Order: sequence, then structure tokens, then C-alpha cells
Amino acid sequence: MDIDECVVFALGKAYQQVHGELKRRLTSVGLTVPQYSVLAGLWEQDDRTSAQLRERLVMDSATIVGVLDRLERAGLVSRTPDATDRRLVRIALTAKGAALRAEVERIVDGLNSQILRPFPADEVMRLRATLRAIAKGDQ
Repeated sequence: MDIDECVVFALGKAYQQVHGELKRRLTSVGLTVPQYSVLAGLWEQDDRTSAQLRERLVMDSATIVGVLDRLERAGLVSRTPDATDRRLVRIALTAKGAALRAEVERIVDGLNSQILRPFPADEVMRLRATLRAIAKGDQ
């Protein structure tokens, strides 16, 4: 098989391209891509347990703990024991973390628009559905 026909290679190269550009753009607000992912998970639903965030973002424990440590030191999130089950830790946005949302979403929306601009709307819908299916392992 020619490498240009290899879906795995093409997906890997596409990932490198867009991930690198997102990483570059997020530096303007002092975030890494994993930090953005955790904040986006909290903007979607605040006050989650770390286990809920790990599941939603498909991150391993070691990665999310490190990301949460850095976000907490930056004053963007807080961690508190769950009121009913002290074995659980709840993660909540601080005012500073919530305030970043509009600017970060503007950055991410801009990149999404740039990437998808060449495609007609029906192809964008198919592309999103295909990527979700691949990510879930539904192929």
C-alpha cells in the first residue's frame, strides 16, 4: 500500500498539523492543549469529579492529575472533597477559569473554521460523524 493511501498515516499527519496549530494558538492565553481539554470539559459541565472528567475526555489518571495540578496552581480550577463521598474529588472552575471561556472558544472556533472552510456543509457533517465513529471505535 502506498503511504498516501494509508488512513492511519493520513490521520496521524492531520492530527500533527491541527494539534500543532492549536498548541501554538493557545500559548496566547497561557494554556496547553490538555489544559484546554480539561477546561472545556468543565465549561460543558462544571463541578465534575476527576473520574467523570477522565471518562469524558478519555484521559488516563496520571495525565489528568498533572493537568489539574497545573490548572489549580494557575488559579483556574479548585479541587474539593465531595460532600457525600470524601473518596471523590470534585473539580470546579474558579472565576478566573470561567472568564477564559470566551477567548479560548474564539481561538478554537477560529481554528475549526479555518480547517473546515474548504468543505461544503454536508461534507463537514460527514467528517464530524466519521471522526466521532473512529474515536469511539465504531468502525
